[in-house]
Amino acid sequence: GAMKPTWDSVFLSLLLPYSCMCSQSIFLSEFILLGFPCTWEIQILLFSIFFVIYVLTLMGNLCIICAVWWDGHLHTPMYILLANFSFLEIWYVTSTVPNMLANFLSETNSISFYGCFLQFYFFFSMGTTETFFLSAMAFDRYLAICRPLHYPTVMTVQRCIRTAAGCWVCGFSCFLLPVYLISQLPFCGPNTIDHFLCDPGPLMKLSCVPAPATEVICAIFNSVLIFSTFFFITSSYTLVIRAVLRVPSAEGRHKAFSTCGSHLVVVSLFYGSIMVMYVSPTAGNPAGIQKIVTLFYSVMTPLFNPLIYSLRNKEMKQALRKLFRILRLCQRQPLKN
Repeated sequence: GAMKPTWDSVFLSLLLPYSCMCSQSIFLSEFILLGFPCTWEIQILLFSIFFVIYVLTLMGNLCIICAVWWDGHLHTPMYILLANFSFLEIWYVTSTVPNMLANFLSETNSISFYGCFLQFYFFFSMGTTETFFLSAMAFDRYLAICRPLHYPTVMTVQRCIRTAAGCWVCGFSCFLLPVYLISQLPFCGPNTIDHFLCDPGPLMKLSCVPAPATEVICAIFNSVLIFSTFFFITSSYTLVIRAVLRVPSAEGRHKAFSTCGSHLVVVSLFYGSIMVMYVSPTAGNPAGIQKIVTLFYSVMTPLFNPLIYSLRNKEMKQALRKLFRILRLCQRQPLKN
């Protein structure tokens, strides 16, 4: 007289462990970001170093934005893209560094579940936007040097503004899928992320159930994004270098190389570090190396970029000198009622 199991009961018994896990995941309301576990004195030292780097990064990138804004000579596609890039860098460091600074002084180092995924979304969306801006800047240099006669008609200021808007929109649309997929995983503890930000690799390791499909989708997504933009950028600069080598005058060659050289340095720094992080499998890198590489591309490159672009560029140097002269004059003049 034992009752035969129905399909419904079999299905429910299969789903039960997952539903328990999912209900447990609701209780995981926060994550702990380990950051850099070390003595209090070293934490204060690291806080001071990163605070100075953060302030210098904001000042350097703001100087570029103001120089482009105030100098009419710089209202050209190349500098409009550069000002957008500097604006992006300000928000890129702001998505991680203030939280990291707070954690250096905090006892708990906790971040809420939603806060973690918001940081994950903004940090990676801005990283993606950066790959698109670097591509747009490479294409702009290709047009200017390889197609100089067509350049004024092809890359107008309006078209440049549309390109910049496209970079922002695509950058912030791309990462919606990976963030959604990872946020749907059941998290039931432990809740400690061995990193200073909410990174997909350490996050996926905290899931109660293995998620090979999500891991593969994220790896393919990262690889396609990184390699397609990297291939586009390197092809553009290869064509630029070939064209520059044909320029008869040494002065012309030097001018073209100084502009493209600075772009290439920025591309190498950024892509070199993100390839180490996201193209190699998630399990491949020890946590320590992951943190150092992430620090390099998320904190150090936004600091170097204004230096690289302004030191290698005569027009930018002149504009910055003009900007500092204006600021000095403003300080000297007494406030008029």
